[in-house]
Amino acid sequence: MNKLAPSLPTRRFALLGVALSAAIAAAAGHAAPAPIKNIALVHGAFVDGSGWRPVYDILVRDGYNVKLVQEPLTSIEDDVQAAKRTIDTFDGPVVLVGHSYGGTIVTEAGIDPKVKALVYIAAHAPDVGETEAGNGKRFPALAQKPVKTADDFLYLDPARFYRDFAADLPAAQAEFEAQSQMPTAAKVFTTPVQNVAWKTKPSWYMVAQSDRIISPDLERMYAKRAGSHTVEAKGASHSVYESQPQAVARLIEAAANGADTTTASNGGASSNPPDAWAMDTSVYEQ
Repeated sequence: MNKLAPSLPTRRFALLGVALSAAIAAAAGHAAPAPIKNIALVHGAFVDGSGWRPVYDILVRDGYNVKLVQEPLTSIEDDVQAAKRTIDTFDGPVVLVGHSYGGTIVTEAGIDPKVKALVYIAAHAPDVGETEAGNGKRFPALAQKPVKTADDFLYLDPARFYRDFAADLPAAQAEFEAQSQMPTAAKVFTTPVQNVAWKTKPSWYMVAQSDRIISPDLERMYAKRAGSHTVEAKGASHSVYESQPQAVARLIEAAANGADTTTASNGGASSNPPDAWAMDTSVYEQ
């Protein structure tokens, strides 16, 4: 017998150690990605970023690093640049969230490599060559058309703002928002989209079931086409991000925890969405 050869128990322990090391290495190679902690919120037309405050407070309380994009609403190019300027300030991957017209900005600016997930809250998600005005004609909304200024900016009739934009908010809050509107360049609604991030990035979508600014059916079309993980906010107006902030924050956090941070592109549009973000029939209620 070779006295230098290891004993049988010793060999068994050695083999067990090798197997355990291999298992640990394999597990490490397939470990779930860490959740994204950076979130950028993009407001829509006629309003500024202050409407995001209820959602902002929830996300910050939950440990997220949240910044607001304040677009000038002067052109799609200017507004996309404002979003990119904010994205550049983050150190690490970002979840990009858009409400209403902000969804068009998310669609364009979301091609940035830092952006790993897109969230649409009652928002437009156009394809290449599409415009918000054109898609609105395919799925007409119930709201009255905006008023145009002499220099081709648009705003909503304050007398109808509560009914059309914010029917589920307190009347006094809606009245203040009606009188503090940010006029929006008319051309943003007729400028064709050139870059489409939802084709290469995973997306999450919230449909506002009682939206009068964007038809809920148009929102559903956007979500289905993008292969978004979709929820519907029961009874929600276009101001769902203010009236149901808990549900909105929950969806954003789902995106932050569900996106893969290891690559710039993760999935995208599909007639058969991946299981991780397939269509969902659940309804969020206030």
